[in-house]
Amino acid sequence: MSFDLPPVTRNLIIACIVVYLLQMLTGDMQTFALTRYFGLWPIGERILGYSADGTPITVGFQIWQLVTYAFLHGGLTHLFFNMFALYMFGGPIERLFGARNFLIYFFVSTIFAALAQLLMVHYFSGGFYPTIGASGGIFGLLLAYGMMYPRTTIMLIIPPVPMPAWLFVTGYGALELIFGVTGTEAGVAHFAHLGGMVGGFILIMYWRGWLPIKPKRRLRP
Repeated sequence: MSFDLPPVTRNLIIACIVVYLLQMLTGDMQTFALTRYFGLWPIGERILGYSADGTPITVGFQIWQLVTYAFLHGGLTHLFFNMFALYMFGGPIERLFGARNFLIYFFVSTIFAALAQLLMVHYFSGGFYPTIGASGGIFGLLLAYGMMYPRTTIMLIIPPVPMPAWLFVTGYGALELIFGVTGTEAGVAHFAHLGGMVGGFILIMYWRGWLPIKPKRRLRP
């Protein structure tokens, strides 16, 4: 594993860490100081609370939240595991795709994840809570890694079992679907993770020229 990260992966990790420090400084975990504007809120509008002068503090979906939610995290553990996964899978995919295509790929996965979460909350759960974290984009990277390096061995942490990347990705995706359908691990956006994988898959198929709409130049990673 290389510690010399390519620029986009490195800058994404730095950006997430910097934003997390801002969350800590502003007390965002308790006050939603940043999450109020930049977390991914469901469609609609709700009153979150009231300011000192009695003005209602409202929250709701804004278009920029499709991207900005990915840079916020709910705690140090949440941040660590997402950044570790970005470090693990981002570097190899960026070197393969190139910086520009990697950045496009990451944000397409992130946006698909956000759209999947919005649909799930709107039509099924009915709750009104923010979604934060880079997991959607990272699950897209995980999907790309499994497709590009299917026979590369990945060592699980718990349990410490080696398996090929294609099996790891397939199994992880299946678990996310099961957890999402059964409501296991409440508070985890399982369908957002699946949305990130779907978005990544569609973009790779487009780049390979396997969709009805063809790219100007085919990418064959």
